[in-house]
Amino acid sequence: MSTGRLEIRKTYKLFIGGEFPRSESGRSYEVTDSKNRFLANAAMGSRKDARDAVRAARTAYEKWSNASAYNRGQILYRIAEMMEGRKEQFVSEVMSSEGCTKPVANKIVTAAIDRWVWYAGWADKFATVAGSTNPVAGPYYNFSTPVPIGVVALVAPAKSSLLGLVSVVAPAIVVGCTAVVIASENRPLPAITLSEALATSDLPGGVINILTGNTGEITPWLASHADVNGLDLAGVTNPALAIELTQSAAGTIKRVLPRPTVEPDWFKDPGLERLNFYAEARTVWHPIGV
Repeated sequence: MSTGRLEIRKTYKLFIGGEFPRSESGRSYEVTDSKNRFLANAAMGSRKDARDAVRAARTAYEKWSNASAYNRGQILYRIAEMMEGRKEQFVSEVMSSEGCTKPVANKIVTAAIDRWVWYAGWADKFATVAGSTNPVAGPYYNFSTPVPIGVVALVAPAKSSLLGLVSVVAPAIVVGCTAVVIASENRPLPAITLSEALATSDLPGGVINILTGNTGEITPWLASHADVNGLDLAGVTNPALAIELTQSAAGTIKRVLPRPTVEPDWFKDPGLERLNFYAEARTVWHPIGV
């Protein structure tokens, strides 16, 4: 009798509304490592999957945007805790996806976990930094506070499969937005494992939705979707596609964060650029003495 163990080949699903559905298309594609060796199968997301993800994000938006900043910070910290508990799996997948050594992969995963904690700390401080009291003529108090722009579509960085992903997702949700994320097409496994950590954290279903598949196939539908309020092109590597998406987004007056000309150094201090991008100012006039 043979003692050889049959290899279990995994087929990963999408993450929509806190659940793990198969792609409506019924398609999947092979994910390989840096040496072109088979790792797993990933779902090939479709137009309908993108639409379902936007619907889930919109449904979750009201409750998430109205949650207290302190509560959002707690949940981001909980995500960091869940990632810490699965650190070895993340390290293994980053090594396979990015072709790096274990010490480098460990550094990447540690930075990704710390990035959640960093943004969690900004949850109840960002409004103080970004808000203002405005001098106006007349008997009025006038003050501006940042509010989330709504549902945002994010194209995750193509090369930085985990740290880059966290660096674009965390600022979106900490200010109160909900997100539809397209994982790195060729390196989706860390994003899929992140979705499994999100599902077992305190994050409400629909706040983050993760799609895998062909970036050029999915993004045009999100760029033109009227219920998407912002578009981050961090992971778009094709300049022609970036132009097409920007033009398409203009049809529904979306806020667009342009495609970077070079891959950013995701280890650097992220600053407040993305926090500011995902928020807009709400200004209130209040009569003095009333």
